[in-house]
Amino acid sequence: MKTTKLSFIFGFAIFAAFFGAGNLILPPFLGFRSGPDWWLVSIGFIISAVIIPFLALLAHAKLQGTMLDFGKKVSPLFSLIFCLCVYAIAIFLPAPRTAAVTYEMAIQPFFEMSSILTSSIYFVLVFLFVINRGNVLQILGKYLTPLIVIIIFAIIVLGIFSPVGEMNPSMFETPIISGLLEGYQTYDAMAGLLTGGIVVISINNIKGNFSFEDKKRILAKSGLIAMTGLFIIYAGLIFVGALYNSQFETEITRPQLLSGLSTKTLGNIGATFLSVVVALACFTTAVAIIVGTADFIKGLFKDSKKAYFITAFISCLLGIIMGQMDVGYIINVALPVLMFIYPLVIVLILLNVIPDKFASKAVFRAVVLVAFIFSIPDFLSYLIPAENLEGIVAIIPLAEHNLGWVLPAIFTFVLVNIINNRKHERT
Repeated sequence: MKTTKLSFIFGFAIFAAFFGAGNLILPPFLGFRSGPDWWLVSIGFIISAVIIPFLALLAHAKLQGTMLDFGKKVSPLFSLIFCLCVYAIAIFLPAPRTAAVTYEMAIQPFFEMSSILTSSIYFVLVFLFVINRGNVLQILGKYLTPLIVIIIFAIIVLGIFSPVGEMNPSMFETPIISGLLEGYQTYDAMAGLLTGGIVVISINNIKGNFSFEDKKRILAKSGLIAMTGLFIIYAGLIFVGALYNSQFETEITRPQLLSGLSTKTLGNIGATFLSVVVALACFTTAVAIIVGTADFIKGLFKDSKKAYFITAFISCLLGIIMGQMDVGYIINVALPVLMFIYPLVIVLILLNVIPDKFASKAVFRAVVLVAFIFSIPDFLSYLIPAENLEGIVAIIPLAEHNLGWVLPAIFTFVLVNIINNRKHERT
């Protein structure tokens, strides 16, 4: 099979893996709040939700291993702990969010059913699919993704060319940074770490003599195809959300806004259809997250079926507990967690993309440590009163924007490389 054909096959597969229905509620709300600054928040959002995930795929193309390889230069123990943290976050936040989105978009508007009952039924069904691992979800995903893409494109095109009122002013003081941090909520950078490894394994399982460079090109091209699709959809939804930001109440929630936009562009039938399709897509996303997590834990325990079952059960139990919460609540709970893990995710992605001569073990260890230390005020700001951190925030550049780790990490990267180069010159 030619590499170009494979690139498109895996490109569409990666797009489907990234295209979680829960992510669809984020861009319109960002545009809704940004108004005329929609293009600025788009830049920030695209950086964290498209460019960094693409770099994660490029890093996989270079490493051609698993997610454990991303942190191995720091230490095998660190890499294991990092991977466990990523999977734990996946089952604690994005997986339950799929149930919350399903309730707010597809159940609450049409049925008198409590969120806890919906969440319980939802994750009981998820558990059954995870345990049985049939092909039904693959078939559903094959048709659901194109359906959602068609509907979303219809909303974007009709929204752009339909007459609307003037935009309300932006609610953001720093639109680019607000868009960047909102992009964390897509979990796309983490998805890049998870999905890239799966693609590497899939390419290796294909019959044919693919060289290291062939596989590298396939992964890079397929990643570019997938990220181009995400870019168009994210930017389009942000723009439509901005165009219609005077048509809805300020207190509207993210799921309500997406439903409202679909009603205004597609009518009531279109909005209802979108709700059902999004609910099904949310379900496939939840199953995929829990299967991936259970598989990882199973591998750590010598392919133990018991470990797989226990992981799936605990994941679904957590899903029931968290999935009954409002989408907004789950997003708010995620903020300190994402401020903790994302600096490490971004740093590891970038260090694995650049040439090895600039990314020695010493560079990895120093930059990761510094990024972690300087990100502490960022996630603590969501857990303790802001006045307790005023002194620290005042002396760390960008800390007031929850990006206090960025400049220290860059400085450390440059400094350690200078020291390494001088050592080599002396020897």
